Amino acid sequence: SSRLGSTIRNFGTWVSWAILAATQMTSFVSFPKTATESSLGNQVKCPVSLVSQPVGPGRCGQSGLTLQLALGALAAGAASTFARRQTSGRGRAGRAAARPVACRANPVATCETSMGTFKVELFLDQMPLTASNWIDLAKTGFYDGIHFHRVIPNFMCQFGCPYAKDPKSPRAGTGGPTEGSFEILDGSRKAFRDAGGNIEDEFTAQLGNEPGTLSMANTGAPNSGGSQFFINVNNNSFLNWYDRSTPSAHPVFGKVVEGYDLIEKISKVPTDARDCPQDPVKMVKITVEGV
Repeated sequence: SSRLGSTIRNFGTWVSWAILAATQMTSFVSFPKTATESSLGNQVKCPVSLVSQPVGPGRCGQSGLTLQLALGALAAGAASTFARRQTSGRGRAGRAAARPVACRANPVATCETSMGTFKVELFLDQMPLTASNWIDLAKTGFYDGIHFHRVIPNFMCQFGCPYAKDPKSPRAGTGGPTEGSFEILDGSRKAFRDAGGNIEDEFTAQLGNEPGTLSMANTGAPNSGGSQFFINVNNNSFLNWYDRSTPSAHPVFGKVVEGYDLIEKISKVPTDARDCPQDPVKMVKITVEGV
């Protein structure tokens, strides 16, 4: 009888281990979903045949608990991976947002003269109308071959009259471009030159007539600037359009960024009674980059 009892007990132990092993294996099997389960996405119910005790809130039987733990681990892993990807995505977005935005640089023109070369920056960002007018004239070759027709030391060098292609023309300083239109390079609109080749006064940015700056020449009347401009070699604040000490109003639209010493040399060349250089100073070619 003792042997029988031992055999029965061993048999019961084997059965218990067999059931537990089956239960553990079943916990990692993918069960076919019912229609209800399919509608719930990846939610899987505890197989009823493997539940060994009543299911309460948030709890299955032994096999259900094992299955829940397995699914919970998988869900936790998926959630962790998703969170890392989201965080990584936000990090990349944050890094992208933190990078400095590359601002488009203003155009630069290389001005080759018979005395040397200088470069100017055109303030397209602050003076789009006036800078675009100058750039249009330069790119179409309007300024090529014209001479500086008026230079005064400690004051300025004036340039841009088409009549000054003849360095000794008595009409030098009275001309301008022909009537027409050009695009304002900030993309805002098209601008027009009137019958006298003049453009609108652009009295917006308060940029001073300081040494090295390019400023529009005009007759003193409103909207009378065209192609002529001057380069300051002194602080000529009385020429600022926002300076009310004199009637002069000359808007600045650029600045010499390389070769300013050449501008000073040009301003000091010997001149005649009209301040025109005795030995002509010619603009051979202007090349604009950045547009």
